[in-house]
Amino acid sequence: MSHHPDATTHRNLSLIFLFAATLFTSASLMFVLQPLFGKILLPLLGGSPAVWNTCMVFYQSILFLGYLYAHYLSTRYNRLRQIQIHSAVILISFLALPLALPENTVPPTDSNPTFWLLWTLFLAIGLPFFVVSTTAPLIQKWFAQVGHATSHDPYYLYAASNTGSLIALLSYPFLLEPNIGLANQKSYWSVGYVLLCLLIASCAFILWKSRQSAETAQERAESITDEHKLSLGTQLHWLLLALVPSSLLLGLTNFISTDIASVPLLWIIPLTLYLLSFVIVFSKWNDKIHPLMVKLQPVFLLPFIAYAFINPADLPYWAYLILHLLAFFFAVMVCHGELAHNRPHTRHLTTFYLIMSFAGMLGGMFNTFVAPFVFNAVYEYPIMIIAALLLRPGLKLPFNRGLLLQIILPALLLIAGLIIHAGADDLLQHFDLIALSLIALTCLTFLLRARPVGFALMNGAIIFLALGLHGLSSHTLYQERSFFGVLAVREAVLTDEQGQPEHYHELFHGTTKHGAQRLAAHLSQIPLTYYSRPGPMGQLFKEYDNNNQNWTIGVVGLGAGALACYAKEAQHWTLYEIDPLVVDIASNPAYFSYLSQCAPNAAMRIGDARLSLEHEADQHFDLLIMDAFSSDSVPTHLLTKEALALYFNKLKPNGILAFHMTNRHLSLKKVLSINAEALHLASLIQEFKPERDIPLVVSTDWVVMAKQPKTLEPLRLSRLGSWQKMPLYFDMQPWTDDFTNIVSIWK
Repeated sequence: MSHHPDATTHRNLSLIFLFAATLFTSASLMFVLQPLFGKILLPLLGGSPAVWNTCMVFYQSILFLGYLYAHYLSTRYNRLRQIQIHSAVILISFLALPLALPENTVPPTDSNPTFWLLWTLFLAIGLPFFVVSTTAPLIQKWFAQVGHATSHDPYYLYAASNTGSLIALLSYPFLLEPNIGLANQKSYWSVGYVLLCLLIASCAFILWKSRQSAETAQERAESITDEHKLSLGTQLHWLLLALVPSSLLLGLTNFISTDIASVPLLWIIPLTLYLLSFVIVFSKWNDKIHPLMVKLQPVFLLPFIAYAFINPADLPYWAYLILHLLAFFFAVMVCHGELAHNRPHTRHLTTFYLIMSFAGMLGGMFNTFVAPFVFNAVYEYPIMIIAALLLRPGLKLPFNRGLLLQIILPALLLIAGLIIHAGADDLLQHFDLIALSLIALTCLTFLLRARPVGFALMNGAIIFLALGLHGLSSHTLYQERSFFGVLAVREAVLTDEQGQPEHYHELFHGTTKHGAQRLAAHLSQIPLTYYSRPGPMGQLFKEYDNNNQNWTIGVVGLGAGALACYAKEAQHWTLYEIDPLVVDIASNPAYFSYLSQCAPNAAMRIGDARLSLEHEADQHFDLLIMDAFSSDSVPTHLLTKEALALYFNKLKPNGILAFHMTNRHLSLKKVLSINAEALHLASLIQEFKPERDIPLVVSTDWVVMAKQPKTLEPLRLSRLGSWQKMPLYFDMQPWTDDFTNIVSIWK
């Protein structure tokens, strides 16, 4: 591809600075708004990672509409009319300022909230986000017409746009979120939006005043002729090169967010790498970097497949995460590098960006609207890894013997694996041998790196055989996917007190265990794991056993329903759960019988617990238990001062609040301690570790709170466990609905 500069009239750096600053500001506003508004919406939907993915679909859809508008505006109207129309659109968008949620915003509790979420986003930020999304293609198109020396190839300005996006994303968790509350964030964003509009107006003025002559009829004819030269195959290639990284981004985000706190912090990492790839490939260094990325991708793919899919248990979580991020980065660098390498003449600039945005929207829609209904796990992620390998340069599709062999060999491997899987009952006895064989095959695929079809399909066959092997080894009885994640019921074996093998059931959300139950009739009503009788919950119920006969108890977070087996006949239990699928599983005696045996009359409330509790009468509960997990995280909106104040409004004067805070990644006790101190609450903590090896009794951390210390005094003085006063912390400010800082509580 070559670009021939047109006649130019300017070499002024101030023009580059103005247009680059406009693109930088626009992109910064766009990518601050995404985590900002995601954080506003998370409390309404229990902190689910799916909220972020749904928001991403909205952003990608509006981005596509913005690019479509820019394409139509710049190709159908002259400069003056473009300026007039765009000015009118900007003025209308001011109606949405300042940023705020629509009044009386409450998500549905009896259906999937995806469409409600999209509609809420449209009402709240649709207009300003639309204007921001039009800026990248429109401003670059205007720059191509102002007669600057570099107007013939304005694509380098796209690097300025993505640099703004990158800086905004990294600034949010480490600069904006820790220092500025949500209310001020919304106000500052509105001020920044007004500044952007002034910069757009300045660019429009430059365009209007530029001395470059208007397109002649001959130039228009050349443009139309050249449009016909833009083949369907080229456009389809652009589409695939942009679609696969978009879907891969959301797939990876969903994959890693299952085990980390559902806040913007971790979600930003894949998106940062995604944007960084754009910055690099649209810079002047892409011609040297792209061939290097193509060569390095297969090298990093080998350990990724070997340890991330075939044998992940051998690595700590952080190394596991790094492998996924590296594989993702190389995949998007190769795809986006091909995209930048094949960028068109400026006549097709808006067409190019329009197809890119359309592909991004399609990728997001596939992950949000198709994959959850087609797959019962996050299978779209490995599928897109394979698709990215198919898009490596060198793909040739004329049907011949070489192509046939590239297809037949992976197919035979997959068929052989399925036959062995179906016919060998003792397959798991040879797990290590099979894993080593798959790793050896992965190494051999390196020889196919110059043949994209064979390379992709062989790696795909290995990945799906590995997934099948792990599915078989996990003894999964049931697996289903909801808006809130992937839930699985698995059968496992323990050695009982007599040294005999005994089967039991486990509930998993992602890779985190949410409960277990022994199946023998005389053992099935014993609470296990985090809720065991030797543990903090067992101690609490035993210590208050003499005066809790008529207690009213609320439990936020159902899990397998183990806590219900502390219920007494005269007590009134209400169970709060945001995910209807969890209720279905816990209520099914084929999987877990805690509810049916111990609390068949317990009331069930489906929806976000904090919203549900607001409708309960004040001073209603004697005991309120907070166990609202989303895999290994606790939604941050359940930890704020306002949340604690709400809980104690619903508790009787001598009521007790118990908070489950077991977490691999976050030190939740810091938040609870500081907020308890701010609200003058009495609090005790127990970081429980079993004294001896008891089946399915695990280490777990709990905090109990009350308005008066005397309420908790029996527990503190009991010999049932080691309850201690909460330590005091002075290195962070209290969390509120307006302010949370996840960085400050990382372990």
